[in-house]
Amino acid sequence: MNGKLRPILEVKDLSTHFATQSGIVRAVDGVDLAVNKGDTLGVVGESGCGKTVLALSIMRLVPTLSGRIVSGSVLFEGLDLLRLREKEMQRMRGKDISMIFQEPMTSLNPVFRIGEQIAEVIRLHQDLSRRDALNRAVEMLRLVGIPSPERRIRDYPHQMSGGMRQRVMIAIALACNPRLMLADEPTTALDVTIQAQIIDLINELKDQVGASVVMITHDLGVIAETARFVVVMYAGKVVEYGPVEDIFSSPLHPYTVGLLEAIPRMDGIMGRDSYLKVIPGVVPGLHNQPWGCRFFDRCSYVMTICRQEEPALKEKTSGHPVRCWRYV
Repeated sequence: MNGKLRPILEVKDLSTHFATQSGIVRAVDGVDLAVNKGDTLGVVGESGCGKTVLALSIMRLVPTLSGRIVSGSVLFEGLDLLRLREKEMQRMRGKDISMIFQEPMTSLNPVFRIGEQIAEVIRLHQDLSRRDALNRAVEMLRLVGIPSPERRIRDYPHQMSGGMRQRVMIAIALACNPRLMLADEPTTALDVTIQAQIIDLINELKDQVGASVVMITHDLGVIAETARFVVVMYAGKVVEYGPVEDIFSSPLHPYTVGLLEAIPRMDGIMGRDSYLKVIPGVVPGLHNQPWGCRFFDRCSYVMTICRQEEPALKEKTSGHPVRCWRYV
């Protein structure tokens, strides 16, 4: 999808479902995307649209008690991750593909020191002694901008601020120089100053190690600062895809337009008495998908066909496909 460059990651027709008491939840439903080597792809959408489940599916970390990947392929440098044995996938996680999880306080083990947790990943994939792995952990903490790393490796997670813990998560993700990094809401729950620092850090480290990044967020400001291409997801589906410049300047899908209009303006154009625009309604329950377009009950352009048939993802302009009957 990203042009003529060879993608490092290709997701084709990926579907992940969960069995619940309310029925089958189609959290990811026929998703296609691609990431070029050295590029950053943004994945954006409201909470509940399937972004995190998409990342967990790529990493093959979907909880097996209730969830399973029912179809599709995840090609990493041509290798289908979904066909690997679990031990083979374990060798790739952290080494070739890594993930920054959404909430570091629940992802870091509270009873182990920070240095031990970074060193564990390093020793799992590299033939290093415990001392050498701890030295490498110190280097990683220094790389992500944590002061006095020789001392901080002895800290427990609760002794660090939210921004520091997020930096530790980035250090763990980059410890073995992965070629692909998935960042799931890496700036959530951080104040705006720390958010900017984390974004700058990810961009800087991406350039240093040459990794490709999938940036998952609900914040279009983060996408503007980090990504070259963006996928807009809604109710488990990709509804629009394209270069960041095209999406921001010429959004096509009514949902994308709504997301952009909901961003606060800082230039005063809205006026003192103006209110933020909102998208009416809520994301439909993924176990009870509506017929037709999944956005029809929130869309101001809804037509009869929108309620009857789901539109396909088709290109309106080159490299900018959209899932909407207005453009079919």
